[in-house]
Amino acid sequence: MDSGWWYRNIVEPGKLALLLALVSFVVAFAVTRVVTRMIRAGKGPFRNVTPGGMHVHHVVPGIILMVVGGFLLLAGARHGVGSGIAAVLFGAGTGLVLDEFALVLYLSDVYWTQEGTKSVEAVMITVALALLLLCGFAPFGVDGLSDADVQGRANVVATVVGNLLMSVLALLKGKARIAVIGVLVPFVALVGAVRLARPASWWARRLYRERPRARARAWTRAYHHDRRWNGLRRRVNYFIGGRPTPVPALPPKQAP
Repeated sequence: MDSGWWYRNIVEPGKLALLLALVSFVVAFAVTRVVTRMIRAGKGPFRNVTPGGMHVHHVVPGIILMVVGGFLLLAGARHGVGSGIAAVLFGAGTGLVLDEFALVLYLSDVYWTQEGTKSVEAVMITVALALLLLCGFAPFGVDGLSDADVQGRANVVATVVGNLLMSVLALLKGKARIAVIGVLVPFVALVGAVRLARPASWWARRLYRERPRARARAWTRAYHHDRRWNGLRRRVNYFIGGRPTPVPALPPKQAP
């Protein structure tokens, strides 16, 4: 790798800590998934940590690593080796925590269930956001403004407020992924804000209540969208995170 490119694009802009955090995040998540799959299959030397019969989920050491890394950065280790160590600790801790994002979301051990695939989606969104930041995208899309625009301040404020509004609208319309990515990529948030809301979203429940045609269109569009993409999304999630445990069928009811 060209050392000049490395210095101009990573070191000089202060992105080395972000890169280290991202790498440690991906490595921690990948290693954790490999280990949990081996435990599930009964292979290898790994076993669940159960002191006193209580299952200690890896979200616990993940939180500890995040706290240590975050406070180390806040304590002043923003440059040199200290910054790198803090970034690695924070990234690894985040990987462990988001690997069990679904457990925190549902407050239940749903790791090997269909709901558990939410963890994989959270990890993929986090990686995408980190890569956008590494590529130079700034929150709310202010990275594309010229020096004159920045000095004028008005365009900066208008860009930030406008993009934030588009992201909020996309979120209210039930498009969380678009809303999150839209914080960094303005046109993505705009697409999510102007299109029909998801039928179960806050927007649809409040504003489509007296509009049966809009409500019907929202259900139709959501159905075709999910039919087109849910299969691919499910296969990707299963490939990364593992296939959920099948739910046993309920026994038929006995006739009275």
